[in-house]
Amino acid sequence: MPGSPMRKVTLRNLAAHKVRLALTLLSVILGTAFIAGSFVFTDTLQSTFNGIFADQAKGVDVRVSPKERQSLGVPLSAVDAVSGIAGVRAVAPGVNGPVVLLKDGHAIQTGGAPSWGQSYIPPDRAIAEPQKIISGAAPAKPGEIAINAGGAERAGLKVGDKVKVLIPSRSTYDVTISGIYAIPSDTGGFIGLLFSDQQARDLFADGHHVAYVDVAAAPGVAADTLRDRIAKALPDFKVQDGAQVREDMKAQVGNALKFVNYFLLAFGAIALLVGTFIIYNTFSMIVAQRLRELALLRAVGASRRQVGLSVVSEAFVIGLLGSAIGLAAGIGLAFGLSGLLNAFDLGLPTGAMSVQPRTVLVTLGMGVLVTVLSAYAPARRAARIPPVEAMREEFASVGESLRVRTLVGTALAIAGVVLAVLGAQSTGTDAARTVGIGAGALIVAVLLVLPWLSRPVVGTLGILVAALGPIGRMSRNNAARNPRRTAATAFALTLGLMLVAAIGMFGASAKASIGELVDQGVKADYILAGPPRSFVGVPIAVGDAVKPVAGVRDVVAIRGTSLKIGSDDLVATSPDGPLDTVLNYELRQGSRTLGDSDLLVSQTEADDRNWHVGQRVELTSMDNKKIPLTVSGIYKDTQLLGKLVVPPAVYDQVTPVSFRSDFLVLVTAKPGTNLSTLRTDLEKATDQFAIVQVQDHEQFKGTQGQQINTMLAILYGLLALAVVIAVLGIVNTLALSVVERRREIGMLRAVGMQRSQVRRSIYLESMLIAVFGAVVGVVLGLGLGVGFLRTLRDLGIDQIAVPWTQIVLMLLGSGVVGVLAAVWPGVRAARTPPLAAIADL
Repeated sequence: MPGSPMRKVTLRNLAAHKVRLALTLLSVILGTAFIAGSFVFTDTLQSTFNGIFADQAKGVDVRVSPKERQSLGVPLSAVDAVSGIAGVRAVAPGVNGPVVLLKDGHAIQTGGAPSWGQSYIPPDRAIAEPQKIISGAAPAKPGEIAINAGGAERAGLKVGDKVKVLIPSRSTYDVTISGIYAIPSDTGGFIGLLFSDQQARDLFADGHHVAYVDVAAAPGVAADTLRDRIAKALPDFKVQDGAQVREDMKAQVGNALKFVNYFLLAFGAIALLVGTFIIYNTFSMIVAQRLRELALLRAVGASRRQVGLSVVSEAFVIGLLGSAIGLAAGIGLAFGLSGLLNAFDLGLPTGAMSVQPRTVLVTLGMGVLVTVLSAYAPARRAARIPPVEAMREEFASVGESLRVRTLVGTALAIAGVVLAVLGAQSTGTDAARTVGIGAGALIVAVLLVLPWLSRPVVGTLGILVAALGPIGRMSRNNAARNPRRTAATAFALTLGLMLVAAIGMFGASAKASIGELVDQGVKADYILAGPPRSFVGVPIAVGDAVKPVAGVRDVVAIRGTSLKIGSDDLVATSPDGPLDTVLNYELRQGSRTLGDSDLLVSQTEADDRNWHVGQRVELTSMDNKKIPLTVSGIYKDTQLLGKLVVPPAVYDQVTPVSFRSDFLVLVTAKPGTNLSTLRTDLEKATDQFAIVQVQDHEQFKGTQGQQINTMLAILYGLLALAVVIAVLGIVNTLALSVVERRREIGMLRAVGMQRSQVRRSIYLESMLIAVFGAVVGVVLGLGLGVGFLRTLRDLGIDQIAVPWTQIVLMLLGSGVVGVLAAVWPGVRAARTPPLAAIADL
């Protein structure tokens, strides 16, 4: 259409309706900004991590490490075997593990970026490029450490300062800062501590294993040749050259970031979906208002194709312009998101924003595609209007029967309910998938049925509004006048609030389930836990530290370890004392006794594997060592114990030293003990560990609830975008509706209606539409929430709770949002000149 009169008509029409253009553009901008921001955010993180990993294993010809991260490591016998392989010039074993840096009795950090300790290999023995000491000296003896420059700055430390280091698998140690070293991309809160080689082995290893072995090739021996020789000699280990080590690290981060990207893109897709209905509604109303204009174009020679193409062209321009602005906004959004997450001390590295060509193409393509597809149906309708008929038609949309779409919607609703109910009868991925398919069918069903549903529901909701008098009755009639428009406007809000209601129900149910689990399952008076959102648990020495405290009767530490049954990986619970002294659990068969070769199994696990009391079974460690055990008891499923309970002897046998820590330490008081005094004494006994929290039942539930609330806040923040777009849709629809009803409003003003009454009628109409959408969204969200929650029973969410306060606030808030969205359209309507509007043809 370049250079044609129709192109000029399209561009002039856009320029003539700047407000309408701005509101429609905003819907596209917000949706595409989220898509672009998601890509830019994750691409930037990936690029930054790639820069960090670029210097890993530099100078290393081959690295030997365990295939499973949770394994004990590389045995010293394997180190000796590597040393004897032809072509090996030198080997340098390394050890590492998590640490917590303590200053003035407080942890520098316990979450976000890790705090990591490792052995320092002097340059004369090092194979990888040694760390560059920029101040002081490298650690030369036990009690000395070097810290990275970023960590030193974060902690406010300098060479010569004395601090403490908590090793979760050991205890707390006094150390002196001997030096500060530099690392590339030293951002994001990472704390790296270097220990002398001997002390690192004492702290992080068991004397029989190391974390990895770096190997240097002899002169004239190619790295890949040596790698293949070692791999043949050690088939049970991961053998890589330096480049493969770096690529492996990048791939691990990339896989983790894929989830983040998909998660963010899902919310961007929701925002675009909501925007789709807004754009569709806008163009439907535009076509209805321009019937005479389009008919005149047909009458002077424009073809159906040209008329339809002119509408689609408007959508294309809006989509392209909105996507371009959305791309720029997305870069800003990614920057803001990075800053927000760092404000929560999540420890993400920072770097220059990375905008890939894929991001540009996807953002522009999605924006244009969604906008053009949304405008296609209205454009098609405009092209089919006979010129003479349209010249006689008033500014109103053509009414079409709702019967077919209502019948189809009803059938889909029935199918969706059946699928959701069937899926809710069981648990697991397949059950959740069935409920998800049912949810999709119900959402489409609501979209189709909503126009038919709008009249009775709006009529019912409008009873209170109608009681306000003629203005109220008129508002109710206007809201129900065009059911298609009302439904399309309300559905955007329905979709957003459906997700808000479902997520709110998930959060309330998770907190209720945790509360029930703690109240019914924990006998202990106090629960000793690590800090929330931490990369470390409770230090292993805490249990022994609190046992001598006056008034303590029982102390049992609860730990976890990784094991295999056949090809299945799972986490087993391991207590260091009698479980029945601190926990309530129902034993179905056998004995509660847990000897060194015994095993307790949950009822479901026993049923699935056909195990019975007295049966000899075989577990496998992550090092592929067989561990024969006897099933001594079978207990009722409980999240407190998980699927398996193994004795401390098995825990010590299969868990690497550096990974050892407790999930919780449970403390029961002697009868008659003053619990307040006991709390004070427990806090004093654990003060040396800094990170341990002494909590009663209510405090522990509150801490877990805070973590759930943090997660919900992030989800609500992401969903807020969809709700904002829905509100813009209400503003846009009402503004166009005011134009459509210009003559009607002018007539009402002419017969005595005051400006304040005009505004009030628009406010009430908007409020009804918003509340209608909210009510349908809340009902749908609660129904689907129940279905999905039923599939999570095996994960411990076995209580269903409805956040009634939140639901009521959402409904009241939707009414307020409706009124606020109507402010500008209401003022515009009130300013309509009566005589000019009546004379408008």
